[in-house]
Amino acid sequence: MTVLTTDRLTLTPVNVDDYEDLCALWGDAAFATAILPEAMTTEEVWFRLLRDIGQWQVRGYGSWTIRRTTDGVYVGNVSVLDHRRLMTPAFDAPELGWGVAPRFQGQGLAFEAVSAALDCCDRTLKAPRTVCMIDPDNAPSHALARRVGYRPYAETLYRGGPVVLLERPTDITSP
Repeated sequence: MTVLTTDRLTLTPVNVDDYEDLCALWGDAAFATAILPEAMTTEEVWFRLLRDIGQWQVRGYGSWTIRRTTDGVYVGNVSVLDHRRLMTPAFDAPELGWGVAPRFQGQGLAFEAVSAALDCCDRTLKAPRTVCMIDPDNAPSHALARRVGYRPYAETLYRGGPVVLLERPTDITSP
């Protein structure tokens, strides 16, 4: 499992020691409702954590925990996923997802983490592109997606709500 580092961040594969930080993040309605209909319970967070650990075991990629390198403070997560989502059109490429705690938003940390994850994907996955889905009203995530090279290719419904599907070609110039 791959550890990634940037100027300010250390990204480590998610593990059981991240549970309390994940509960705080996903239990925060200000964060969770940008992605989900409501904040997650501790039970839901536990199942999400197990799912994320399983991604690493089954696919060889998954969720990274984002921490500030200087003090180890939890910032959020960035993930490369294979969730086999039930939607049309279906995803046919690795899916990226990200989120940073509200107190860290607007500091460029999400951009730094997503860029590191995409660089890793470009070097290791041998996929022609990655995809993501974002709620149409989540302007900050749309701005970040554009900044790292994602472009919309479809609008659809996922679990009854509208989403925009975006794609980013693999950067074949990555070493």
